Amino acid sequence: MPRYDRLSALLSRFELSVTPGSHGSSNLAILAGADGNVPGRIVFSPTHSIAASITGNDTVLFSAQVAWGGSFNPLLSTLPSLIEIEICEDSELLHITRLLQIEGNKPRCGSGTILDRLGEVLMVRLLRSQLETGTTRTGLLGGLSDPRLSRAIVAMHEAPGRHWRNEDLAGIAGLSLSRFSELFAARVGETPIAYLRRWRMVLAHQDAERGDRIQTIARRYGYRSGEALSRAFRREFATSAVSLRRGAQD
Repeated sequence: MPRYDRLSALLSRFELSVTPGSHGSSNLAILAGADGNVPGRIVFSPTHSIAASITGNDTVLFSAQVAWGGSFNPLLSTLPSLIEIEICEDSELLHITRLLQIEGNKPRCGSGTILDRLGEVLMVRLLRSQLETGTTRTGLLGGLSDPRLSRAIVAMHEAPGRHWRNEDLAGIAGLSLSRFSELFAARVGETPIAYLRRWRMVLAHQDAERGDRIQTIARRYGYRSGEALSRAFRREFATSAVSLRRGAQD
């Protein structure tokens, strides 16, 4: 069986941007190691400034505001409020952070694009470490950290418009229906179908913002009609998909 990817289908839906700035308002910082010049530690918060986590003894080599889909990215709410990674003997991570430092502190032609791409690489490495470590937090990361549940979650991410049943997802996870439902609720914090509905709404919101036709979006994500999608959209966001689409066309 080919190895499946727990992150790519999800991450491809959200654009990441890295904007250098002072660490007082940033949520990402690269701190120096013992020698004062080489990166030694990464501090990142998905939700707030990391200023309180940096002491007067820390040397900040690079700091930035990382934006990554905001409240629509289901991974952000499930990550710890503060993540710290020691670079130490990780030569690949050292190279990434040094490039971020160089491009961020000496802007040149194309630096903005390079920073965004390096930021994506750094965030994927960060997420990998969280998945490999595992988590006791309830949320998407908890589900993706479980080798059984993650297969079902990836299937929903890759084919959100399919008419998924709990039985189908349990089979993909290799679990009985009762065990799958119990484990999913405990690790993710909601039922599989509730998560699927929310994931579809996130994608529908993006597509409406882009100006796609409501009927097209409805077919894409398994809704019987544009009206059915519009009702679900209003329940989720307290606004209409049509108005969002019109706003994108203005």
